[in-house]
Amino acid sequence: MHYPWSWKDRDIGMTQGPPELRNWKARLVTRLMHGYFALARGMTMGVRAACYDAEGRIFLVRHSYVPGWHMPGGGLERHETALSALAKELREEGNLELTGPPELFHVYFNRATSKRDHVLFYRCRDIRQVSPKVPDREIVETGFFALDDLPPGTTAATHRRLAELSGSTPPAEFW
Repeated sequence: MHYPWSWKDRDIGMTQGPPELRNWKARLVTRLMHGYFALARGMTMGVRAACYDAEGRIFLVRHSYVPGWHMPGGGLERHETALSALAKELREEGNLELTGPPELFHVYFNRATSKRDHVLFYRCRDIRQVSPKVPDREIVETGFFALDDLPPGTTAATHRRLAELSGSTPPAEFW
């Protein structure tokens, strides 16, 4: 897949980049975080999950530092397994607890973020929310949403992943 923009577009306002990274603050925070991770880690890897409740609704989060609604997830730390990172991120971002094994759906190269970032994408059908997530400095809003009634501002990447999960589109190589 080829994107019709590049990081060089930032010099002209990045009008064609992904909406969640058009905001200069979001780009700055993303660059700073990945700059730090470049020093702390040789390659970055993250986990993200499509978490469905018993009614088939998808769990989404809205962060304080980047616009849009996203599926929960985050980066792996040194000496952390993908599954422990996934459990930690679900707990931190949504008070979600896995009640069954997650299904690894696909591995993506996240070249929009950096030249060395990969995302392990899981489907989680067996989850429960221990308690509602109270907004904090990182997560300002969360919720379960019907697939045909996603909130305004749901990111393009989230829409692409949901299309792939439904089988209407084959999984892409790039996030």
